[in-house]
Order: sequence, then C-alpha cells, then structure tokens
Amino acid sequence: MTFGDSSTERIRPQRFHETAGLEDWRVVGEGACAHFRTESFAAGARFVQAISELPGAAGDHPDVDVRQDGVTVRLISLTDDYYGLTTRHIDLAREISGLARTLDVPADPSAVQTVQVTVDALEGPSVVAFWRALLGYENRAGSPEDLVDPRRRGAPFYFQQMDAPRPQRNRVHVDVWVPYDLAEARIAAALAAGGRLVSDADAPSNWVLADPEGNEACVGVAGPPGPATDA
Repeated sequence: MTFGDSSTERIRPQRFHETAGLEDWRVVGEGACAHFRTESFAAGARFVQAISELPGAAGDHPDVDVRQDGVTVRLISLTDDYYGLTTRHIDLAREISGLARTLDVPADPSAVQTVQVTVDALEGPSVVAFWRALLGYENRAGSPEDLVDPRRRGAPFYFQQMDAPRPQRNRVHVDVWVPYDLAEARIAAALAAGGRLVSDADAPSNWVLADPEGNEACVGVAGPPGPATDA
C-alpha cells in the first residue's frame, strides 16, 4: 500500500463511511475517529507505538488520546487551506484497524464523539475576534466562522450569524457529534432524561433538543453511509 501524493484527494464523510474495511471508524464533527479497548495504560502505549511505525502515520500524524482503558485515534488534515478528510485517511484507517486485529485490540465505535460550542452572533467578526483572543484559537481553514484549537485538543467554536436577537433563547449552545448509528439512541436517552425535541427539520443529520429549562443543544451526524462500496 502506498501513501504518495496521488492519494490526497479530498473526500466527504459519506465517501469515508461508504468505503469497505472501515467498520471500526465513525466520522463525527472533527474527523474520522476510532476507539480501541486496551487492558491497561501500558498496553495502550504499546499500541500507539505500533501505530507510529505504520507507513502512513509519518505523513498524516494521527491525533491519539491514551487512557487506562483505551486509545482514541482521530484522522483529519489541518492545513492553511483545508480542514477535513482525504483518501490518505482511508488507507491509514485500514492500516490501524489491521494492526489492532493483529494485536488483539478490539474496536468500540460506540465510544467516539466530539463536542462543538456554537455561539449566535449579530456582529460576527467582532465576536469571533474576542473568542479567538480569549481561547488562543485560530481560524478554521476555509471557514472564517469557525475557530479551532491549533494544538488539536479543545472543542471547536462555531459562530452562527444572526439577523436579529432571539429573546427567551440561549445564545450559546453545545453541538454533540455522535456516530451515525447511535444518534437515535442518544436522542431517546436525552428525551427520557427530561429533554424535549425542538426540531427535527434537518434529520437525519441534525436534531435540536432542549433541557427542561429551555437551554438548547444539537445532536449532529456526519455523513450517514449509503450502500457499501469499495474505495
């Protein structure tokens, strides 16, 4: 398998999900993610070491979070002009999954999610400037209404342009990005816990919920798959 420049085609989440061999992975708000269960922190560290030795890892530098009970891997490109997935990530995801099977490290797709903070703004540029300075974040490539952590750790901030104030509604809310096959269960759990459905007009990619006091949150899904195909 090669990881040359010819494999850097930009792709959408649906293309990733439709590709065979990526069953361990889910595209959420911030890239393609997989979680692998490990029996100890030391076992997780050995798994990460093995990932670092894969051919594709040298160029794509996966984001890795190691905990006592597992390793979460995120694949995403963050450049001056692009923030998203490429065909290189398809190759690398397959390599990582194959390595996990070899090392008997099971994947748990249900354990991945990302969280984004969304701010409603009437004066977008000035509001973005404040949060950029406060957080030490940077503009997201190709999307000036987004701020991202240059250290690739903190939750991204999205600024939603408003034409008029919306009284009686919160101006800041949380977007929770979950695997496409867990969205309905997560929504049902939130409703059972006292929440209410505000809107499903954008389902099956986005639902707006509210807590018992009316504070809103969104559940988002990135690119539900169509019929299975190969790359």
